[in-house]
Amino acid sequence: MSTAPGPGILAAFEAAKGFMPVDEGLALYAAAAEAGRLGLPLLEIGTYCGRSTILLADAARAAGVTALTVDHHRGSEEQQPGWEYHDPETVDPELGLMDTLPAFRRTLHRAGLEDHVIALVGRSPRVAALWASPLALVFIDGGHTDEHATADYEGWAPHVAEGGLLVIHDVFPDPVDEFTGQAPYRVHLRALASGAFTEVSATGSLRVLRRTGTGV
Repeated sequence: MSTAPGPGILAAFEAAKGFMPVDEGLALYAAAAEAGRLGLPLLEIGTYCGRSTILLADAARAAGVTALTVDHHRGSEEQQPGWEYHDPETVDPELGLMDTLPAFRRTLHRAGLEDHVIALVGRSPRVAALWASPLALVFIDGGHTDEHATADYEGWAPHVAEGGLLVIHDVFPDPVDEFTGQAPYRVHLRALASGAFTEVSATGSLRVLRRTGTGV
């Protein structure tokens, strides 16, 4: 199984709305390809418009497993009108609210990956409270407040199977990045301190950790 996406998938990733740079995307794909060998689903928290979902879905397709992605599709705090990362094209003109679900569905359709993804539309803690199955990979890329990042970790990290991977995006140790990356950084430190996870790799702001122990 390849640990890098094909040219078509990489082109679809680069064409999709989103913020993940290519080097981090390649690291995510490699992690997903490795985790897929466990024969369990791959799960993403924070779909947005599906840029990173493309990579998880293609890795899942190659491994014969399913990718799942969780998002309420109303946008995280930094994507609301008036904020730096707001994209007016993602606003529902009738409701005046963020709605990234249509863009996400178009992204998957264009990449030919609709049959390999299950979209769970809802808030991460509520979905996690209903979840009871092991996962080969959990990718945390949702809200960047301590409340949201911590809830994502507490809700989903316990479901990472032994030998599976926990991937955390937007980990920025520098306090100057308090809004965008300090909460994921604190979650990253918590995961390491738990004794349940060991760091495998770091690429840009992406951290890959392996489940090697119990307790979260």
